[in-house]
Amino acid sequence: MSVKIYEYPRCSTCKNALKFLDKKKIEYKKIDITSQPPTPAELKKMLGFYDGEIRKLFNTSGQDYRALGLKDKIKDISEKEALSLLSKNGKLVKRPFVLTKKRGLVGFKEEEWKKFFEKLD
Repeated sequence: MSVKIYEYPRCSTCKNALKFLDKKKIEYKKIDITSQPPTPAELKKMLGFYDGEIRKLFNTSGQDYRALGLKDKIKDISEKEALSLLSKNGKLVKRPFVLTKKRGLVGFKEEEWKKFFEKLD
């Protein structure tokens, strides 16, 4: 199985997610989300897994999100604009950001991850 995980090395949630994968002996490719954010195509794919809810892809508690005033703007920007913003600034993306060939997941909640990784692609 091919697991790609975009993470921020200084993020404790990301560290916990990586520990989870290591404990479960799940192989993955780790990518620093700040130096190489997900591509627009990957973001669009993930958006499909979240029924088009663009807000789910944003790190709504992040400094960049607040600095850009996205809380008030998010409902008025187009999907194309949102994907462009996310693909250019990895700190705006909810992390960890995990993609396999057929599925995707953002954030780390252990119970969700257990269910997600029960069935490996």
